[in-house]
Amino acid sequence: MHRFNDKTVLVTGGNTGIGLGAAKAYVTEGARVIITGRDIATLETAKAALGPQAIALRNDAGDFAAAKQLAGELASRGIRLDAVFINAGVAKFAPFSDVNEAMWDQSFDINVKGAYFQIQALLPLLNEGAAIVLNGSINARIGMPGSSVYAATKAALISLAKTLSAELLPRGVRVNVVSPGPISTELLSKLGMDADALDATKAQIQGQIPLGRFGTTEELAATVLHLTARESAFIVGTEIIVDGGMSQL
Repeated sequence: MHRFNDKTVLVTGGNTGIGLGAAKAYVTEGARVIITGRDIATLETAKAALGPQAIALRNDAGDFAAAKQLAGELASRGIRLDAVFINAGVAKFAPFSDVNEAMWDQSFDINVKGAYFQIQALLPLLNEGAAIVLNGSINARIGMPGSSVYAATKAALISLAKTLSAELLPRGVRVNVVSPGPISTELLSKLGMDADALDATKAQIQGQIPLGRFGTTEELAATVLHLTARESAFIVGTEIIVDGGMSQL
């Protein structure tokens, strides 16, 4: 299928993990893809993997000025957007008693403020019928210890998908949210655990998933593409959970 021929898509945080998986899926279906990220090395690696149609731009998702700068850069290139996947985010976990103001501020700046003002800055660049997908999380739906701040940021995004849907429908723009469960990415390996602790953590999480395995970035990307394709034109302000049944069964 080539549902995105002649379409232009922005994936924030598209240099690694879930974002890169979505970017690859869009390219496969014919889209020109713009990816953003903070790390130059991973941006360049991702751009090479995506091919000549891809554009990679360094951008700090939690910075208000950077949101304006990204929109300005796209406008200066004459780029208009048919789909946006607001994926850039940070996952910080700590027991409630250990959470400090810096962790709170970083999490909300990147996951909520960054998403909010990035969408606001991009509005003039969205074509009629454009679709936005926010990357939520099942942590907003379950009471996992240590996730209080992260879960609150994702709950805010789920709410935002509804309120923005109501506000942006007159512009012909749809907003939805995809909430992943455990997906096989490099995220766990970034938590600073040694190999044995990492294996134990993975096994413990996998034991809670009714399907008995982690999801793949390709599986999650399929849902993101569905929500931004014409076939989903009647889906608005909706959350689709992709978690192997972890929060549902």
